[in-house]
Amino acid sequence: MKKIFILTGEPSGDKLASTTISKLKIINPDIEYLCVGGSNLESLGIKSIFDLKEITYIGFTSVLLNILKIKDKIDKTVEEIIKFNPDILFSVDSPDFTLRVAERVKKINKDIKTVHYVAPQVWIWREGRVKKFKKFVDHMLLLFNFEKSFFDKENITNTFVGHPLLEQNNKVKTDFSSLIDKEKKIISIFAGSRNSEINVLLPILSEFIKLMNDKSNDYSFIFHSTNENRNFINDFINDNKIKNSQVISDENIKSQVLNNSIFAVVKSGTISLEICNANIPSIIIYKINMINYFLMKFLAKVRFANIINIINNKEIIPELLQNECNPKEIFNSVNYFLNHPDLIKSQLESIKKTLNDIKSDSSSTEKTAKILSDYL
Repeated sequence: MKKIFILTGEPSGDKLASTTISKLKIINPDIEYLCVGGSNLESLGIKSIFDLKEITYIGFTSVLLNILKIKDKIDKTVEEIIKFNPDILFSVDSPDFTLRVAERVKKINKDIKTVHYVAPQVWIWREGRVKKFKKFVDHMLLLFNFEKSFFDKENITNTFVGHPLLEQNNKVKTDFSSLIDKEKKIISIFAGSRNSEINVLLPILSEFIKLMNDKSNDYSFIFHSTNENRNFINDFINDNKIKNSQVISDENIKSQVLNNSIFAVVKSGTISLEICNANIPSIIIYKINMINYFLMKFLAKVRFANIINIINNKEIIPELLQNECNPKEIFNSVNYFLNHPDLIKSQLESIKKTLNDIKSDSSSTEKTAKILSDYL
């Protein structure tokens, strides 16, 4: 029986990997799996060698503070992969963890094929990494077609598979009317999937919601959460007596809530593309400690945090970062948009044009599953 080890480093990678593997199981049901993953891979019956939370760190300083823990997890992961002896090491995103593991695995066993999904954003910073990848990555899977030139230059086998968040998902309709007051307009809130992000953004977002509720009672604020963070966010909402707010973690319901939202306040990251694809107007928020922020500003080759803004080289979606990421600024920005439908229309038109330029003509996860199958 063929074997695949799936290597992820955070919930978004776990979700992406599980979607791919569910399609690979249709192509080839006779594959044995082991992983570093979370609840999504677990739902497919795939065992993880440890809890994904143990390796989900963010920012330069938190990595430094946890450097010994990370090294220990890398050592253990490499050991378990070599012991499992897979035909393919399928790594997904989180390059500072997954590609470090892949590099060490390849040095020990060159026969293990390494396929990496979600190429590191070398177009933002550290372009020099590409030369290094050539030594241990057999196939790099790209979300954006403009990334090809970076990997073609170094003769690294690569395929533009497209971004999975831009795919049309025909999910089963669920009646969620009992969960949400139909008389209220929905504003979706995305506070992130990492504990470090949520701890920073939740207090800010709660104060923003209070400001909105002081002004009007017309809105419901729905936090989109992972299963792992649902209870934490829910407890925070209850403890702080935040009205008109609740948390959802079911993927099907989240998708439908988003599609029925009038606006979204979104933590900077790939989730923004899902909001854009749903044709929902939004703003971007983010806040990290000042050391990390200045390091990122110093290293980054781009002016913006959001991919839509980066591609257009202008602020299509407002970015409230660092000091601007505060309750009053978020409140002002959201209200300004809601009171100016012409701005919402302009944003959505620009986003639609940009998405049409970067979409793949086929399913990203199906294409990835086919590539994995071809390596077996």
